[in-house]
Amino acid sequence: MLHELLLALNGYPGSIFREDADNLIKVVPDLPFIHESEEVQLNRLCKLATHYKKLQDFVKRYQGSPCNFTNQQNVEQLNVDTSGNLKDGLYLRALCAGLDEVLNPYRKTLLMLEQQILTDPNLTVGHVQQVLEPYQLLFPELSNVLEQITHLKAHGCYILELLHQFCICGQPIVKEALQKILYVCHCVMYRQVSTWLLHGILLDRHSEFFIHQTTGPVSEERKDDDDDDLGIGGVTGRQMKEVMQLTEDGKLPEKEHHSHYAIRTAMLPNYMPLRIAEKIVFVGESVQMFENKKQNTSKYIVHTDSVLGENEAKFASRLHQLQLEPIFSVQRFEDAVDEIRTCVSEHLWRLVVEEADLIGQLSTLKDYFLLGRGELFLAFIDQSQSLLNTPPMKHTEHDVNVGFQQAAHRVLIEDDATLSQFNLIIKTKFPFKGPTKKSEPKSQGKVSSETGWSCLGMTYNVHWPLHILFKLSVLEKYNTLFQFLLHVKRVQLELQQCWAMQMQCKHEEVSQSDGQKWLLRSHMAFLIDNLQYYMQVDVLETQFSQLVDKVRSTRDFEAVRFAHDQFITSLMAQCFLLMKPVNHCLTEILEVCHSFCMLLTQNSKLTNRDYAHMDKLAQAFNRQSSLLFKILSGVQSHQASRHLTQLLLRLDYNKFYSKAQGVLARPSPGSTP
Repeated sequence: MLHELLLALNGYPGSIFREDADNLIKVVPDLPFIHESEEVQLNRLCKLATHYKKLQDFVKRYQGSPCNFTNQQNVEQLNVDTSGNLKDGLYLRALCAGLDEVLNPYRKTLLMLEQQILTDPNLTVGHVQQVLEPYQLLFPELSNVLEQITHLKAHGCYILELLHQFCICGQPIVKEALQKILYVCHCVMYRQVSTWLLHGILLDRHSEFFIHQTTGPVSEERKDDDDDDLGIGGVTGRQMKEVMQLTEDGKLPEKEHHSHYAIRTAMLPNYMPLRIAEKIVFVGESVQMFENKKQNTSKYIVHTDSVLGENEAKFASRLHQLQLEPIFSVQRFEDAVDEIRTCVSEHLWRLVVEEADLIGQLSTLKDYFLLGRGELFLAFIDQSQSLLNTPPMKHTEHDVNVGFQQAAHRVLIEDDATLSQFNLIIKTKFPFKGPTKKSEPKSQGKVSSETGWSCLGMTYNVHWPLHILFKLSVLEKYNTLFQFLLHVKRVQLELQQCWAMQMQCKHEEVSQSDGQKWLLRSHMAFLIDNLQYYMQVDVLETQFSQLVDKVRSTRDFEAVRFAHDQFITSLMAQCFLLMKPVNHCLTEILEVCHSFCMLLTQNSKLTNRDYAHMDKLAQAFNRQSSLLFKILSGVQSHQASRHLTQLLLRLDYNKFYSKAQGVLARPSPGSTP
């Protein structure tokens, strides 16, 4: 009977120990040669046999060497759960390998018991129970771990998190066994981390690592419009763009494709801080960028040295030593990642700041996106005024870029190499307005109120390696700033043109209505001029100087990127693009000023109807300027947002704004700003 007991404990039930419908191994009841007390002892040992068989079946079911997949589609088919099984993966295989290693002492114990029984036939069931007693604590816990993994369908690094949670217990034998299993699973993670950190290669065919590749957004909204006829000899929009992008050799420039990676939070173990994962992503992306560049020599910067240099072997050795440690240490792991990150960050700083001339590129972005070259945009606004005052057409984007080149020619910067990196775009919310055929009925849909100015934007062709700093999200913020600053600049020029009209008729008699008209223009110009001066001097120049100082005072690329992100956020905040009440108020003021300028420039002599319209514009301007004053004053009283206080100081330097309660168009008698 003891031999059958050993077979049952090894997962092979027989005639005395049978497996019931619930997959539980039990003693066959009512056997004449087994006493009731012995039956209780044997059933207690049978529970151990049931747990072992369950563990052994799990190992046999999911263990094995990784398959050689021919393509990614096969991997995806394997990862689909079609029969209730767990998804295949390296961490699941490592779990089985660790579990099998933990079960080896139990198997050796059974072999020892068999030898003892053969040597001494008089051994009792109590001896077997006493020898196997430690496993009565271990096996139920291991079964519980597998049940949780199966129930939650744990996959990849999520298995690490579950094992780590079960390791926190007060039973030494259970804790030691789970730490052995966790050690084997951590070996897989260390290999993935090492390959990613040292070579920039993401080995994750089963989608189980906490880092994954993301696909960049592809613009499809205007894809169809590129094939539309522009009305220029049958030339399509796509063909026109290609002609404009031809190089001196008559070839289209090669587009640089950059892979982007992100953290897969569902796979990040809870004992692994997010900051460590972010550092790992940064280092791997940087190393991959350099490795890819070795094969494609840049036209602008030749740099093929290894980012880690001679330190690669040292870093590999340190990660290997960490892998051999039986217990995973978050602190030691982070120290190793920090050492690699410091090396990579310093190398990137030297490449981006010194070799790629980051400060020069920042100055270029400031010249174009932030209107640093005022003479260029002054000429451009004058050149494109008639083109962009109307709703955009299919050929508007081409025409506006031609106008931009002509404006650059007028101010003698057409030979500037940086000019070719920028391109103006027209991005509409509605379909392009095209010429209607006589046979086609007029559209009954909503009429778009968009103009070319409201749809105008700018793009920037980022060269390697600056793409790691000027990402798409950053360029979108630059474009938002460009649109707002250009709007303010355009309204300011329109008000100045109205002042030129006033000077042409200064020797003529001025009626009371004309006096009110020019006084309203003066108040509008006062507000817009101070807003423009505030943004260009108090915001842009100040923040840019601080950014340049921070770039020059550090040799850490991450510090440079943080300083640049802070620079963009500060510009957005201090230009009121992040404060909706102030932004809406300023937008309304700009629209009112624009409508007022259009009223004066399109009519040489104003009629009574025009004066009535001008009175409505004056009331709207009063209302919005008063609201702006209240917002600025309210924020100042709470001692917050110093940039709002600075704008109020510009507007209210002589307390005129305060005395008028923000109603600039109705000043007190004898007062002028």
